[in-house]
Amino acid sequence: MFAFSRLQQVQHLRPVCLRSFSTNMGLNNLIFRQLFDTTSSTYTYLLADSKNREAILIDPVIDQVKRDWHLVQDLNLTLKYAVNTHMHADHITGTGELKKLSGCKSIISEASGAKADIYVKENDVIHFGEHKIKVLATPGHTNGCVTYYLSEESMAFTGDTLLIRGCGRTDFQEGNAASLYNNVHQKIFTMPDETKLYPAHDYKGMMSTTVDEEKRLNPRLTKSLDDFINIMDNLNLSYPKMIDKALPANKVCGLYEIPEEIAAKIK
Repeated sequence: MFAFSRLQQVQHLRPVCLRSFSTNMGLNNLIFRQLFDTTSSTYTYLLADSKNREAILIDPVIDQVKRDWHLVQDLNLTLKYAVNTHMHADHITGTGELKKLSGCKSIISEASGAKADIYVKENDVIHFGEHKIKVLATPGHTNGCVTYYLSEESMAFTGDTLLIRGCGRTDFQEGNAASLYNNVHQKIFTMPDETKLYPAHDYKGMMSTTVDEEKRLNPRLTKSLDDFINIMDNLNLSYPKMIDKALPANKVCGLYEIPEEIAAKIK
């Protein structure tokens, strides 16, 4: 049963080069897999309770729906939730297709502007089996960015808010550099130093980091607020190539205006 402090309810593929990490996390009975989409450099995370087999997927990519669903079945899991850290601009979410295949519920921040079965906000808690994820609102890259924190496992899933030695851009889609900086420092950097951080993307072959590493080594977020804003205001990044296709689809859980070349691969 889904438990929140507050919530709202509302009315296959080409082969890929895949990086993955898997483990059963000791006494906590957590099954964990880290999966990678080469086209968008997106990480998708599968977490499950090894006792009752309930699972969640964080940030699924539509191109990898078959891979993710097959993994859920291979491990004899029941997919309870497909969860997004924010409304992505660089790929179409696989959430809608996973709902069709599994009957799972979709989850996203209520501040995202996207449709979902369940909306979350600051301090809500998502349960799967014996595990619980606390929701931390960490806007700045987008209004709807959240970080999912599993304190008992010393893990956090930071989406695009905090990347490995970087952070999400703040020059479009409601971006706000000051908000991102303050949320990272007040909500992520206040976690225990040993907390493992798992981002939504990496472009250099890195898979995870820690709070301690980013507090010491992040070339942007170790600066003062004023210096950080200046850096973010002068990145001069190109326009996201997928944004005009991804946002319309992601606003409705990845089930509308899907490019024909992608739709053909998920049938």
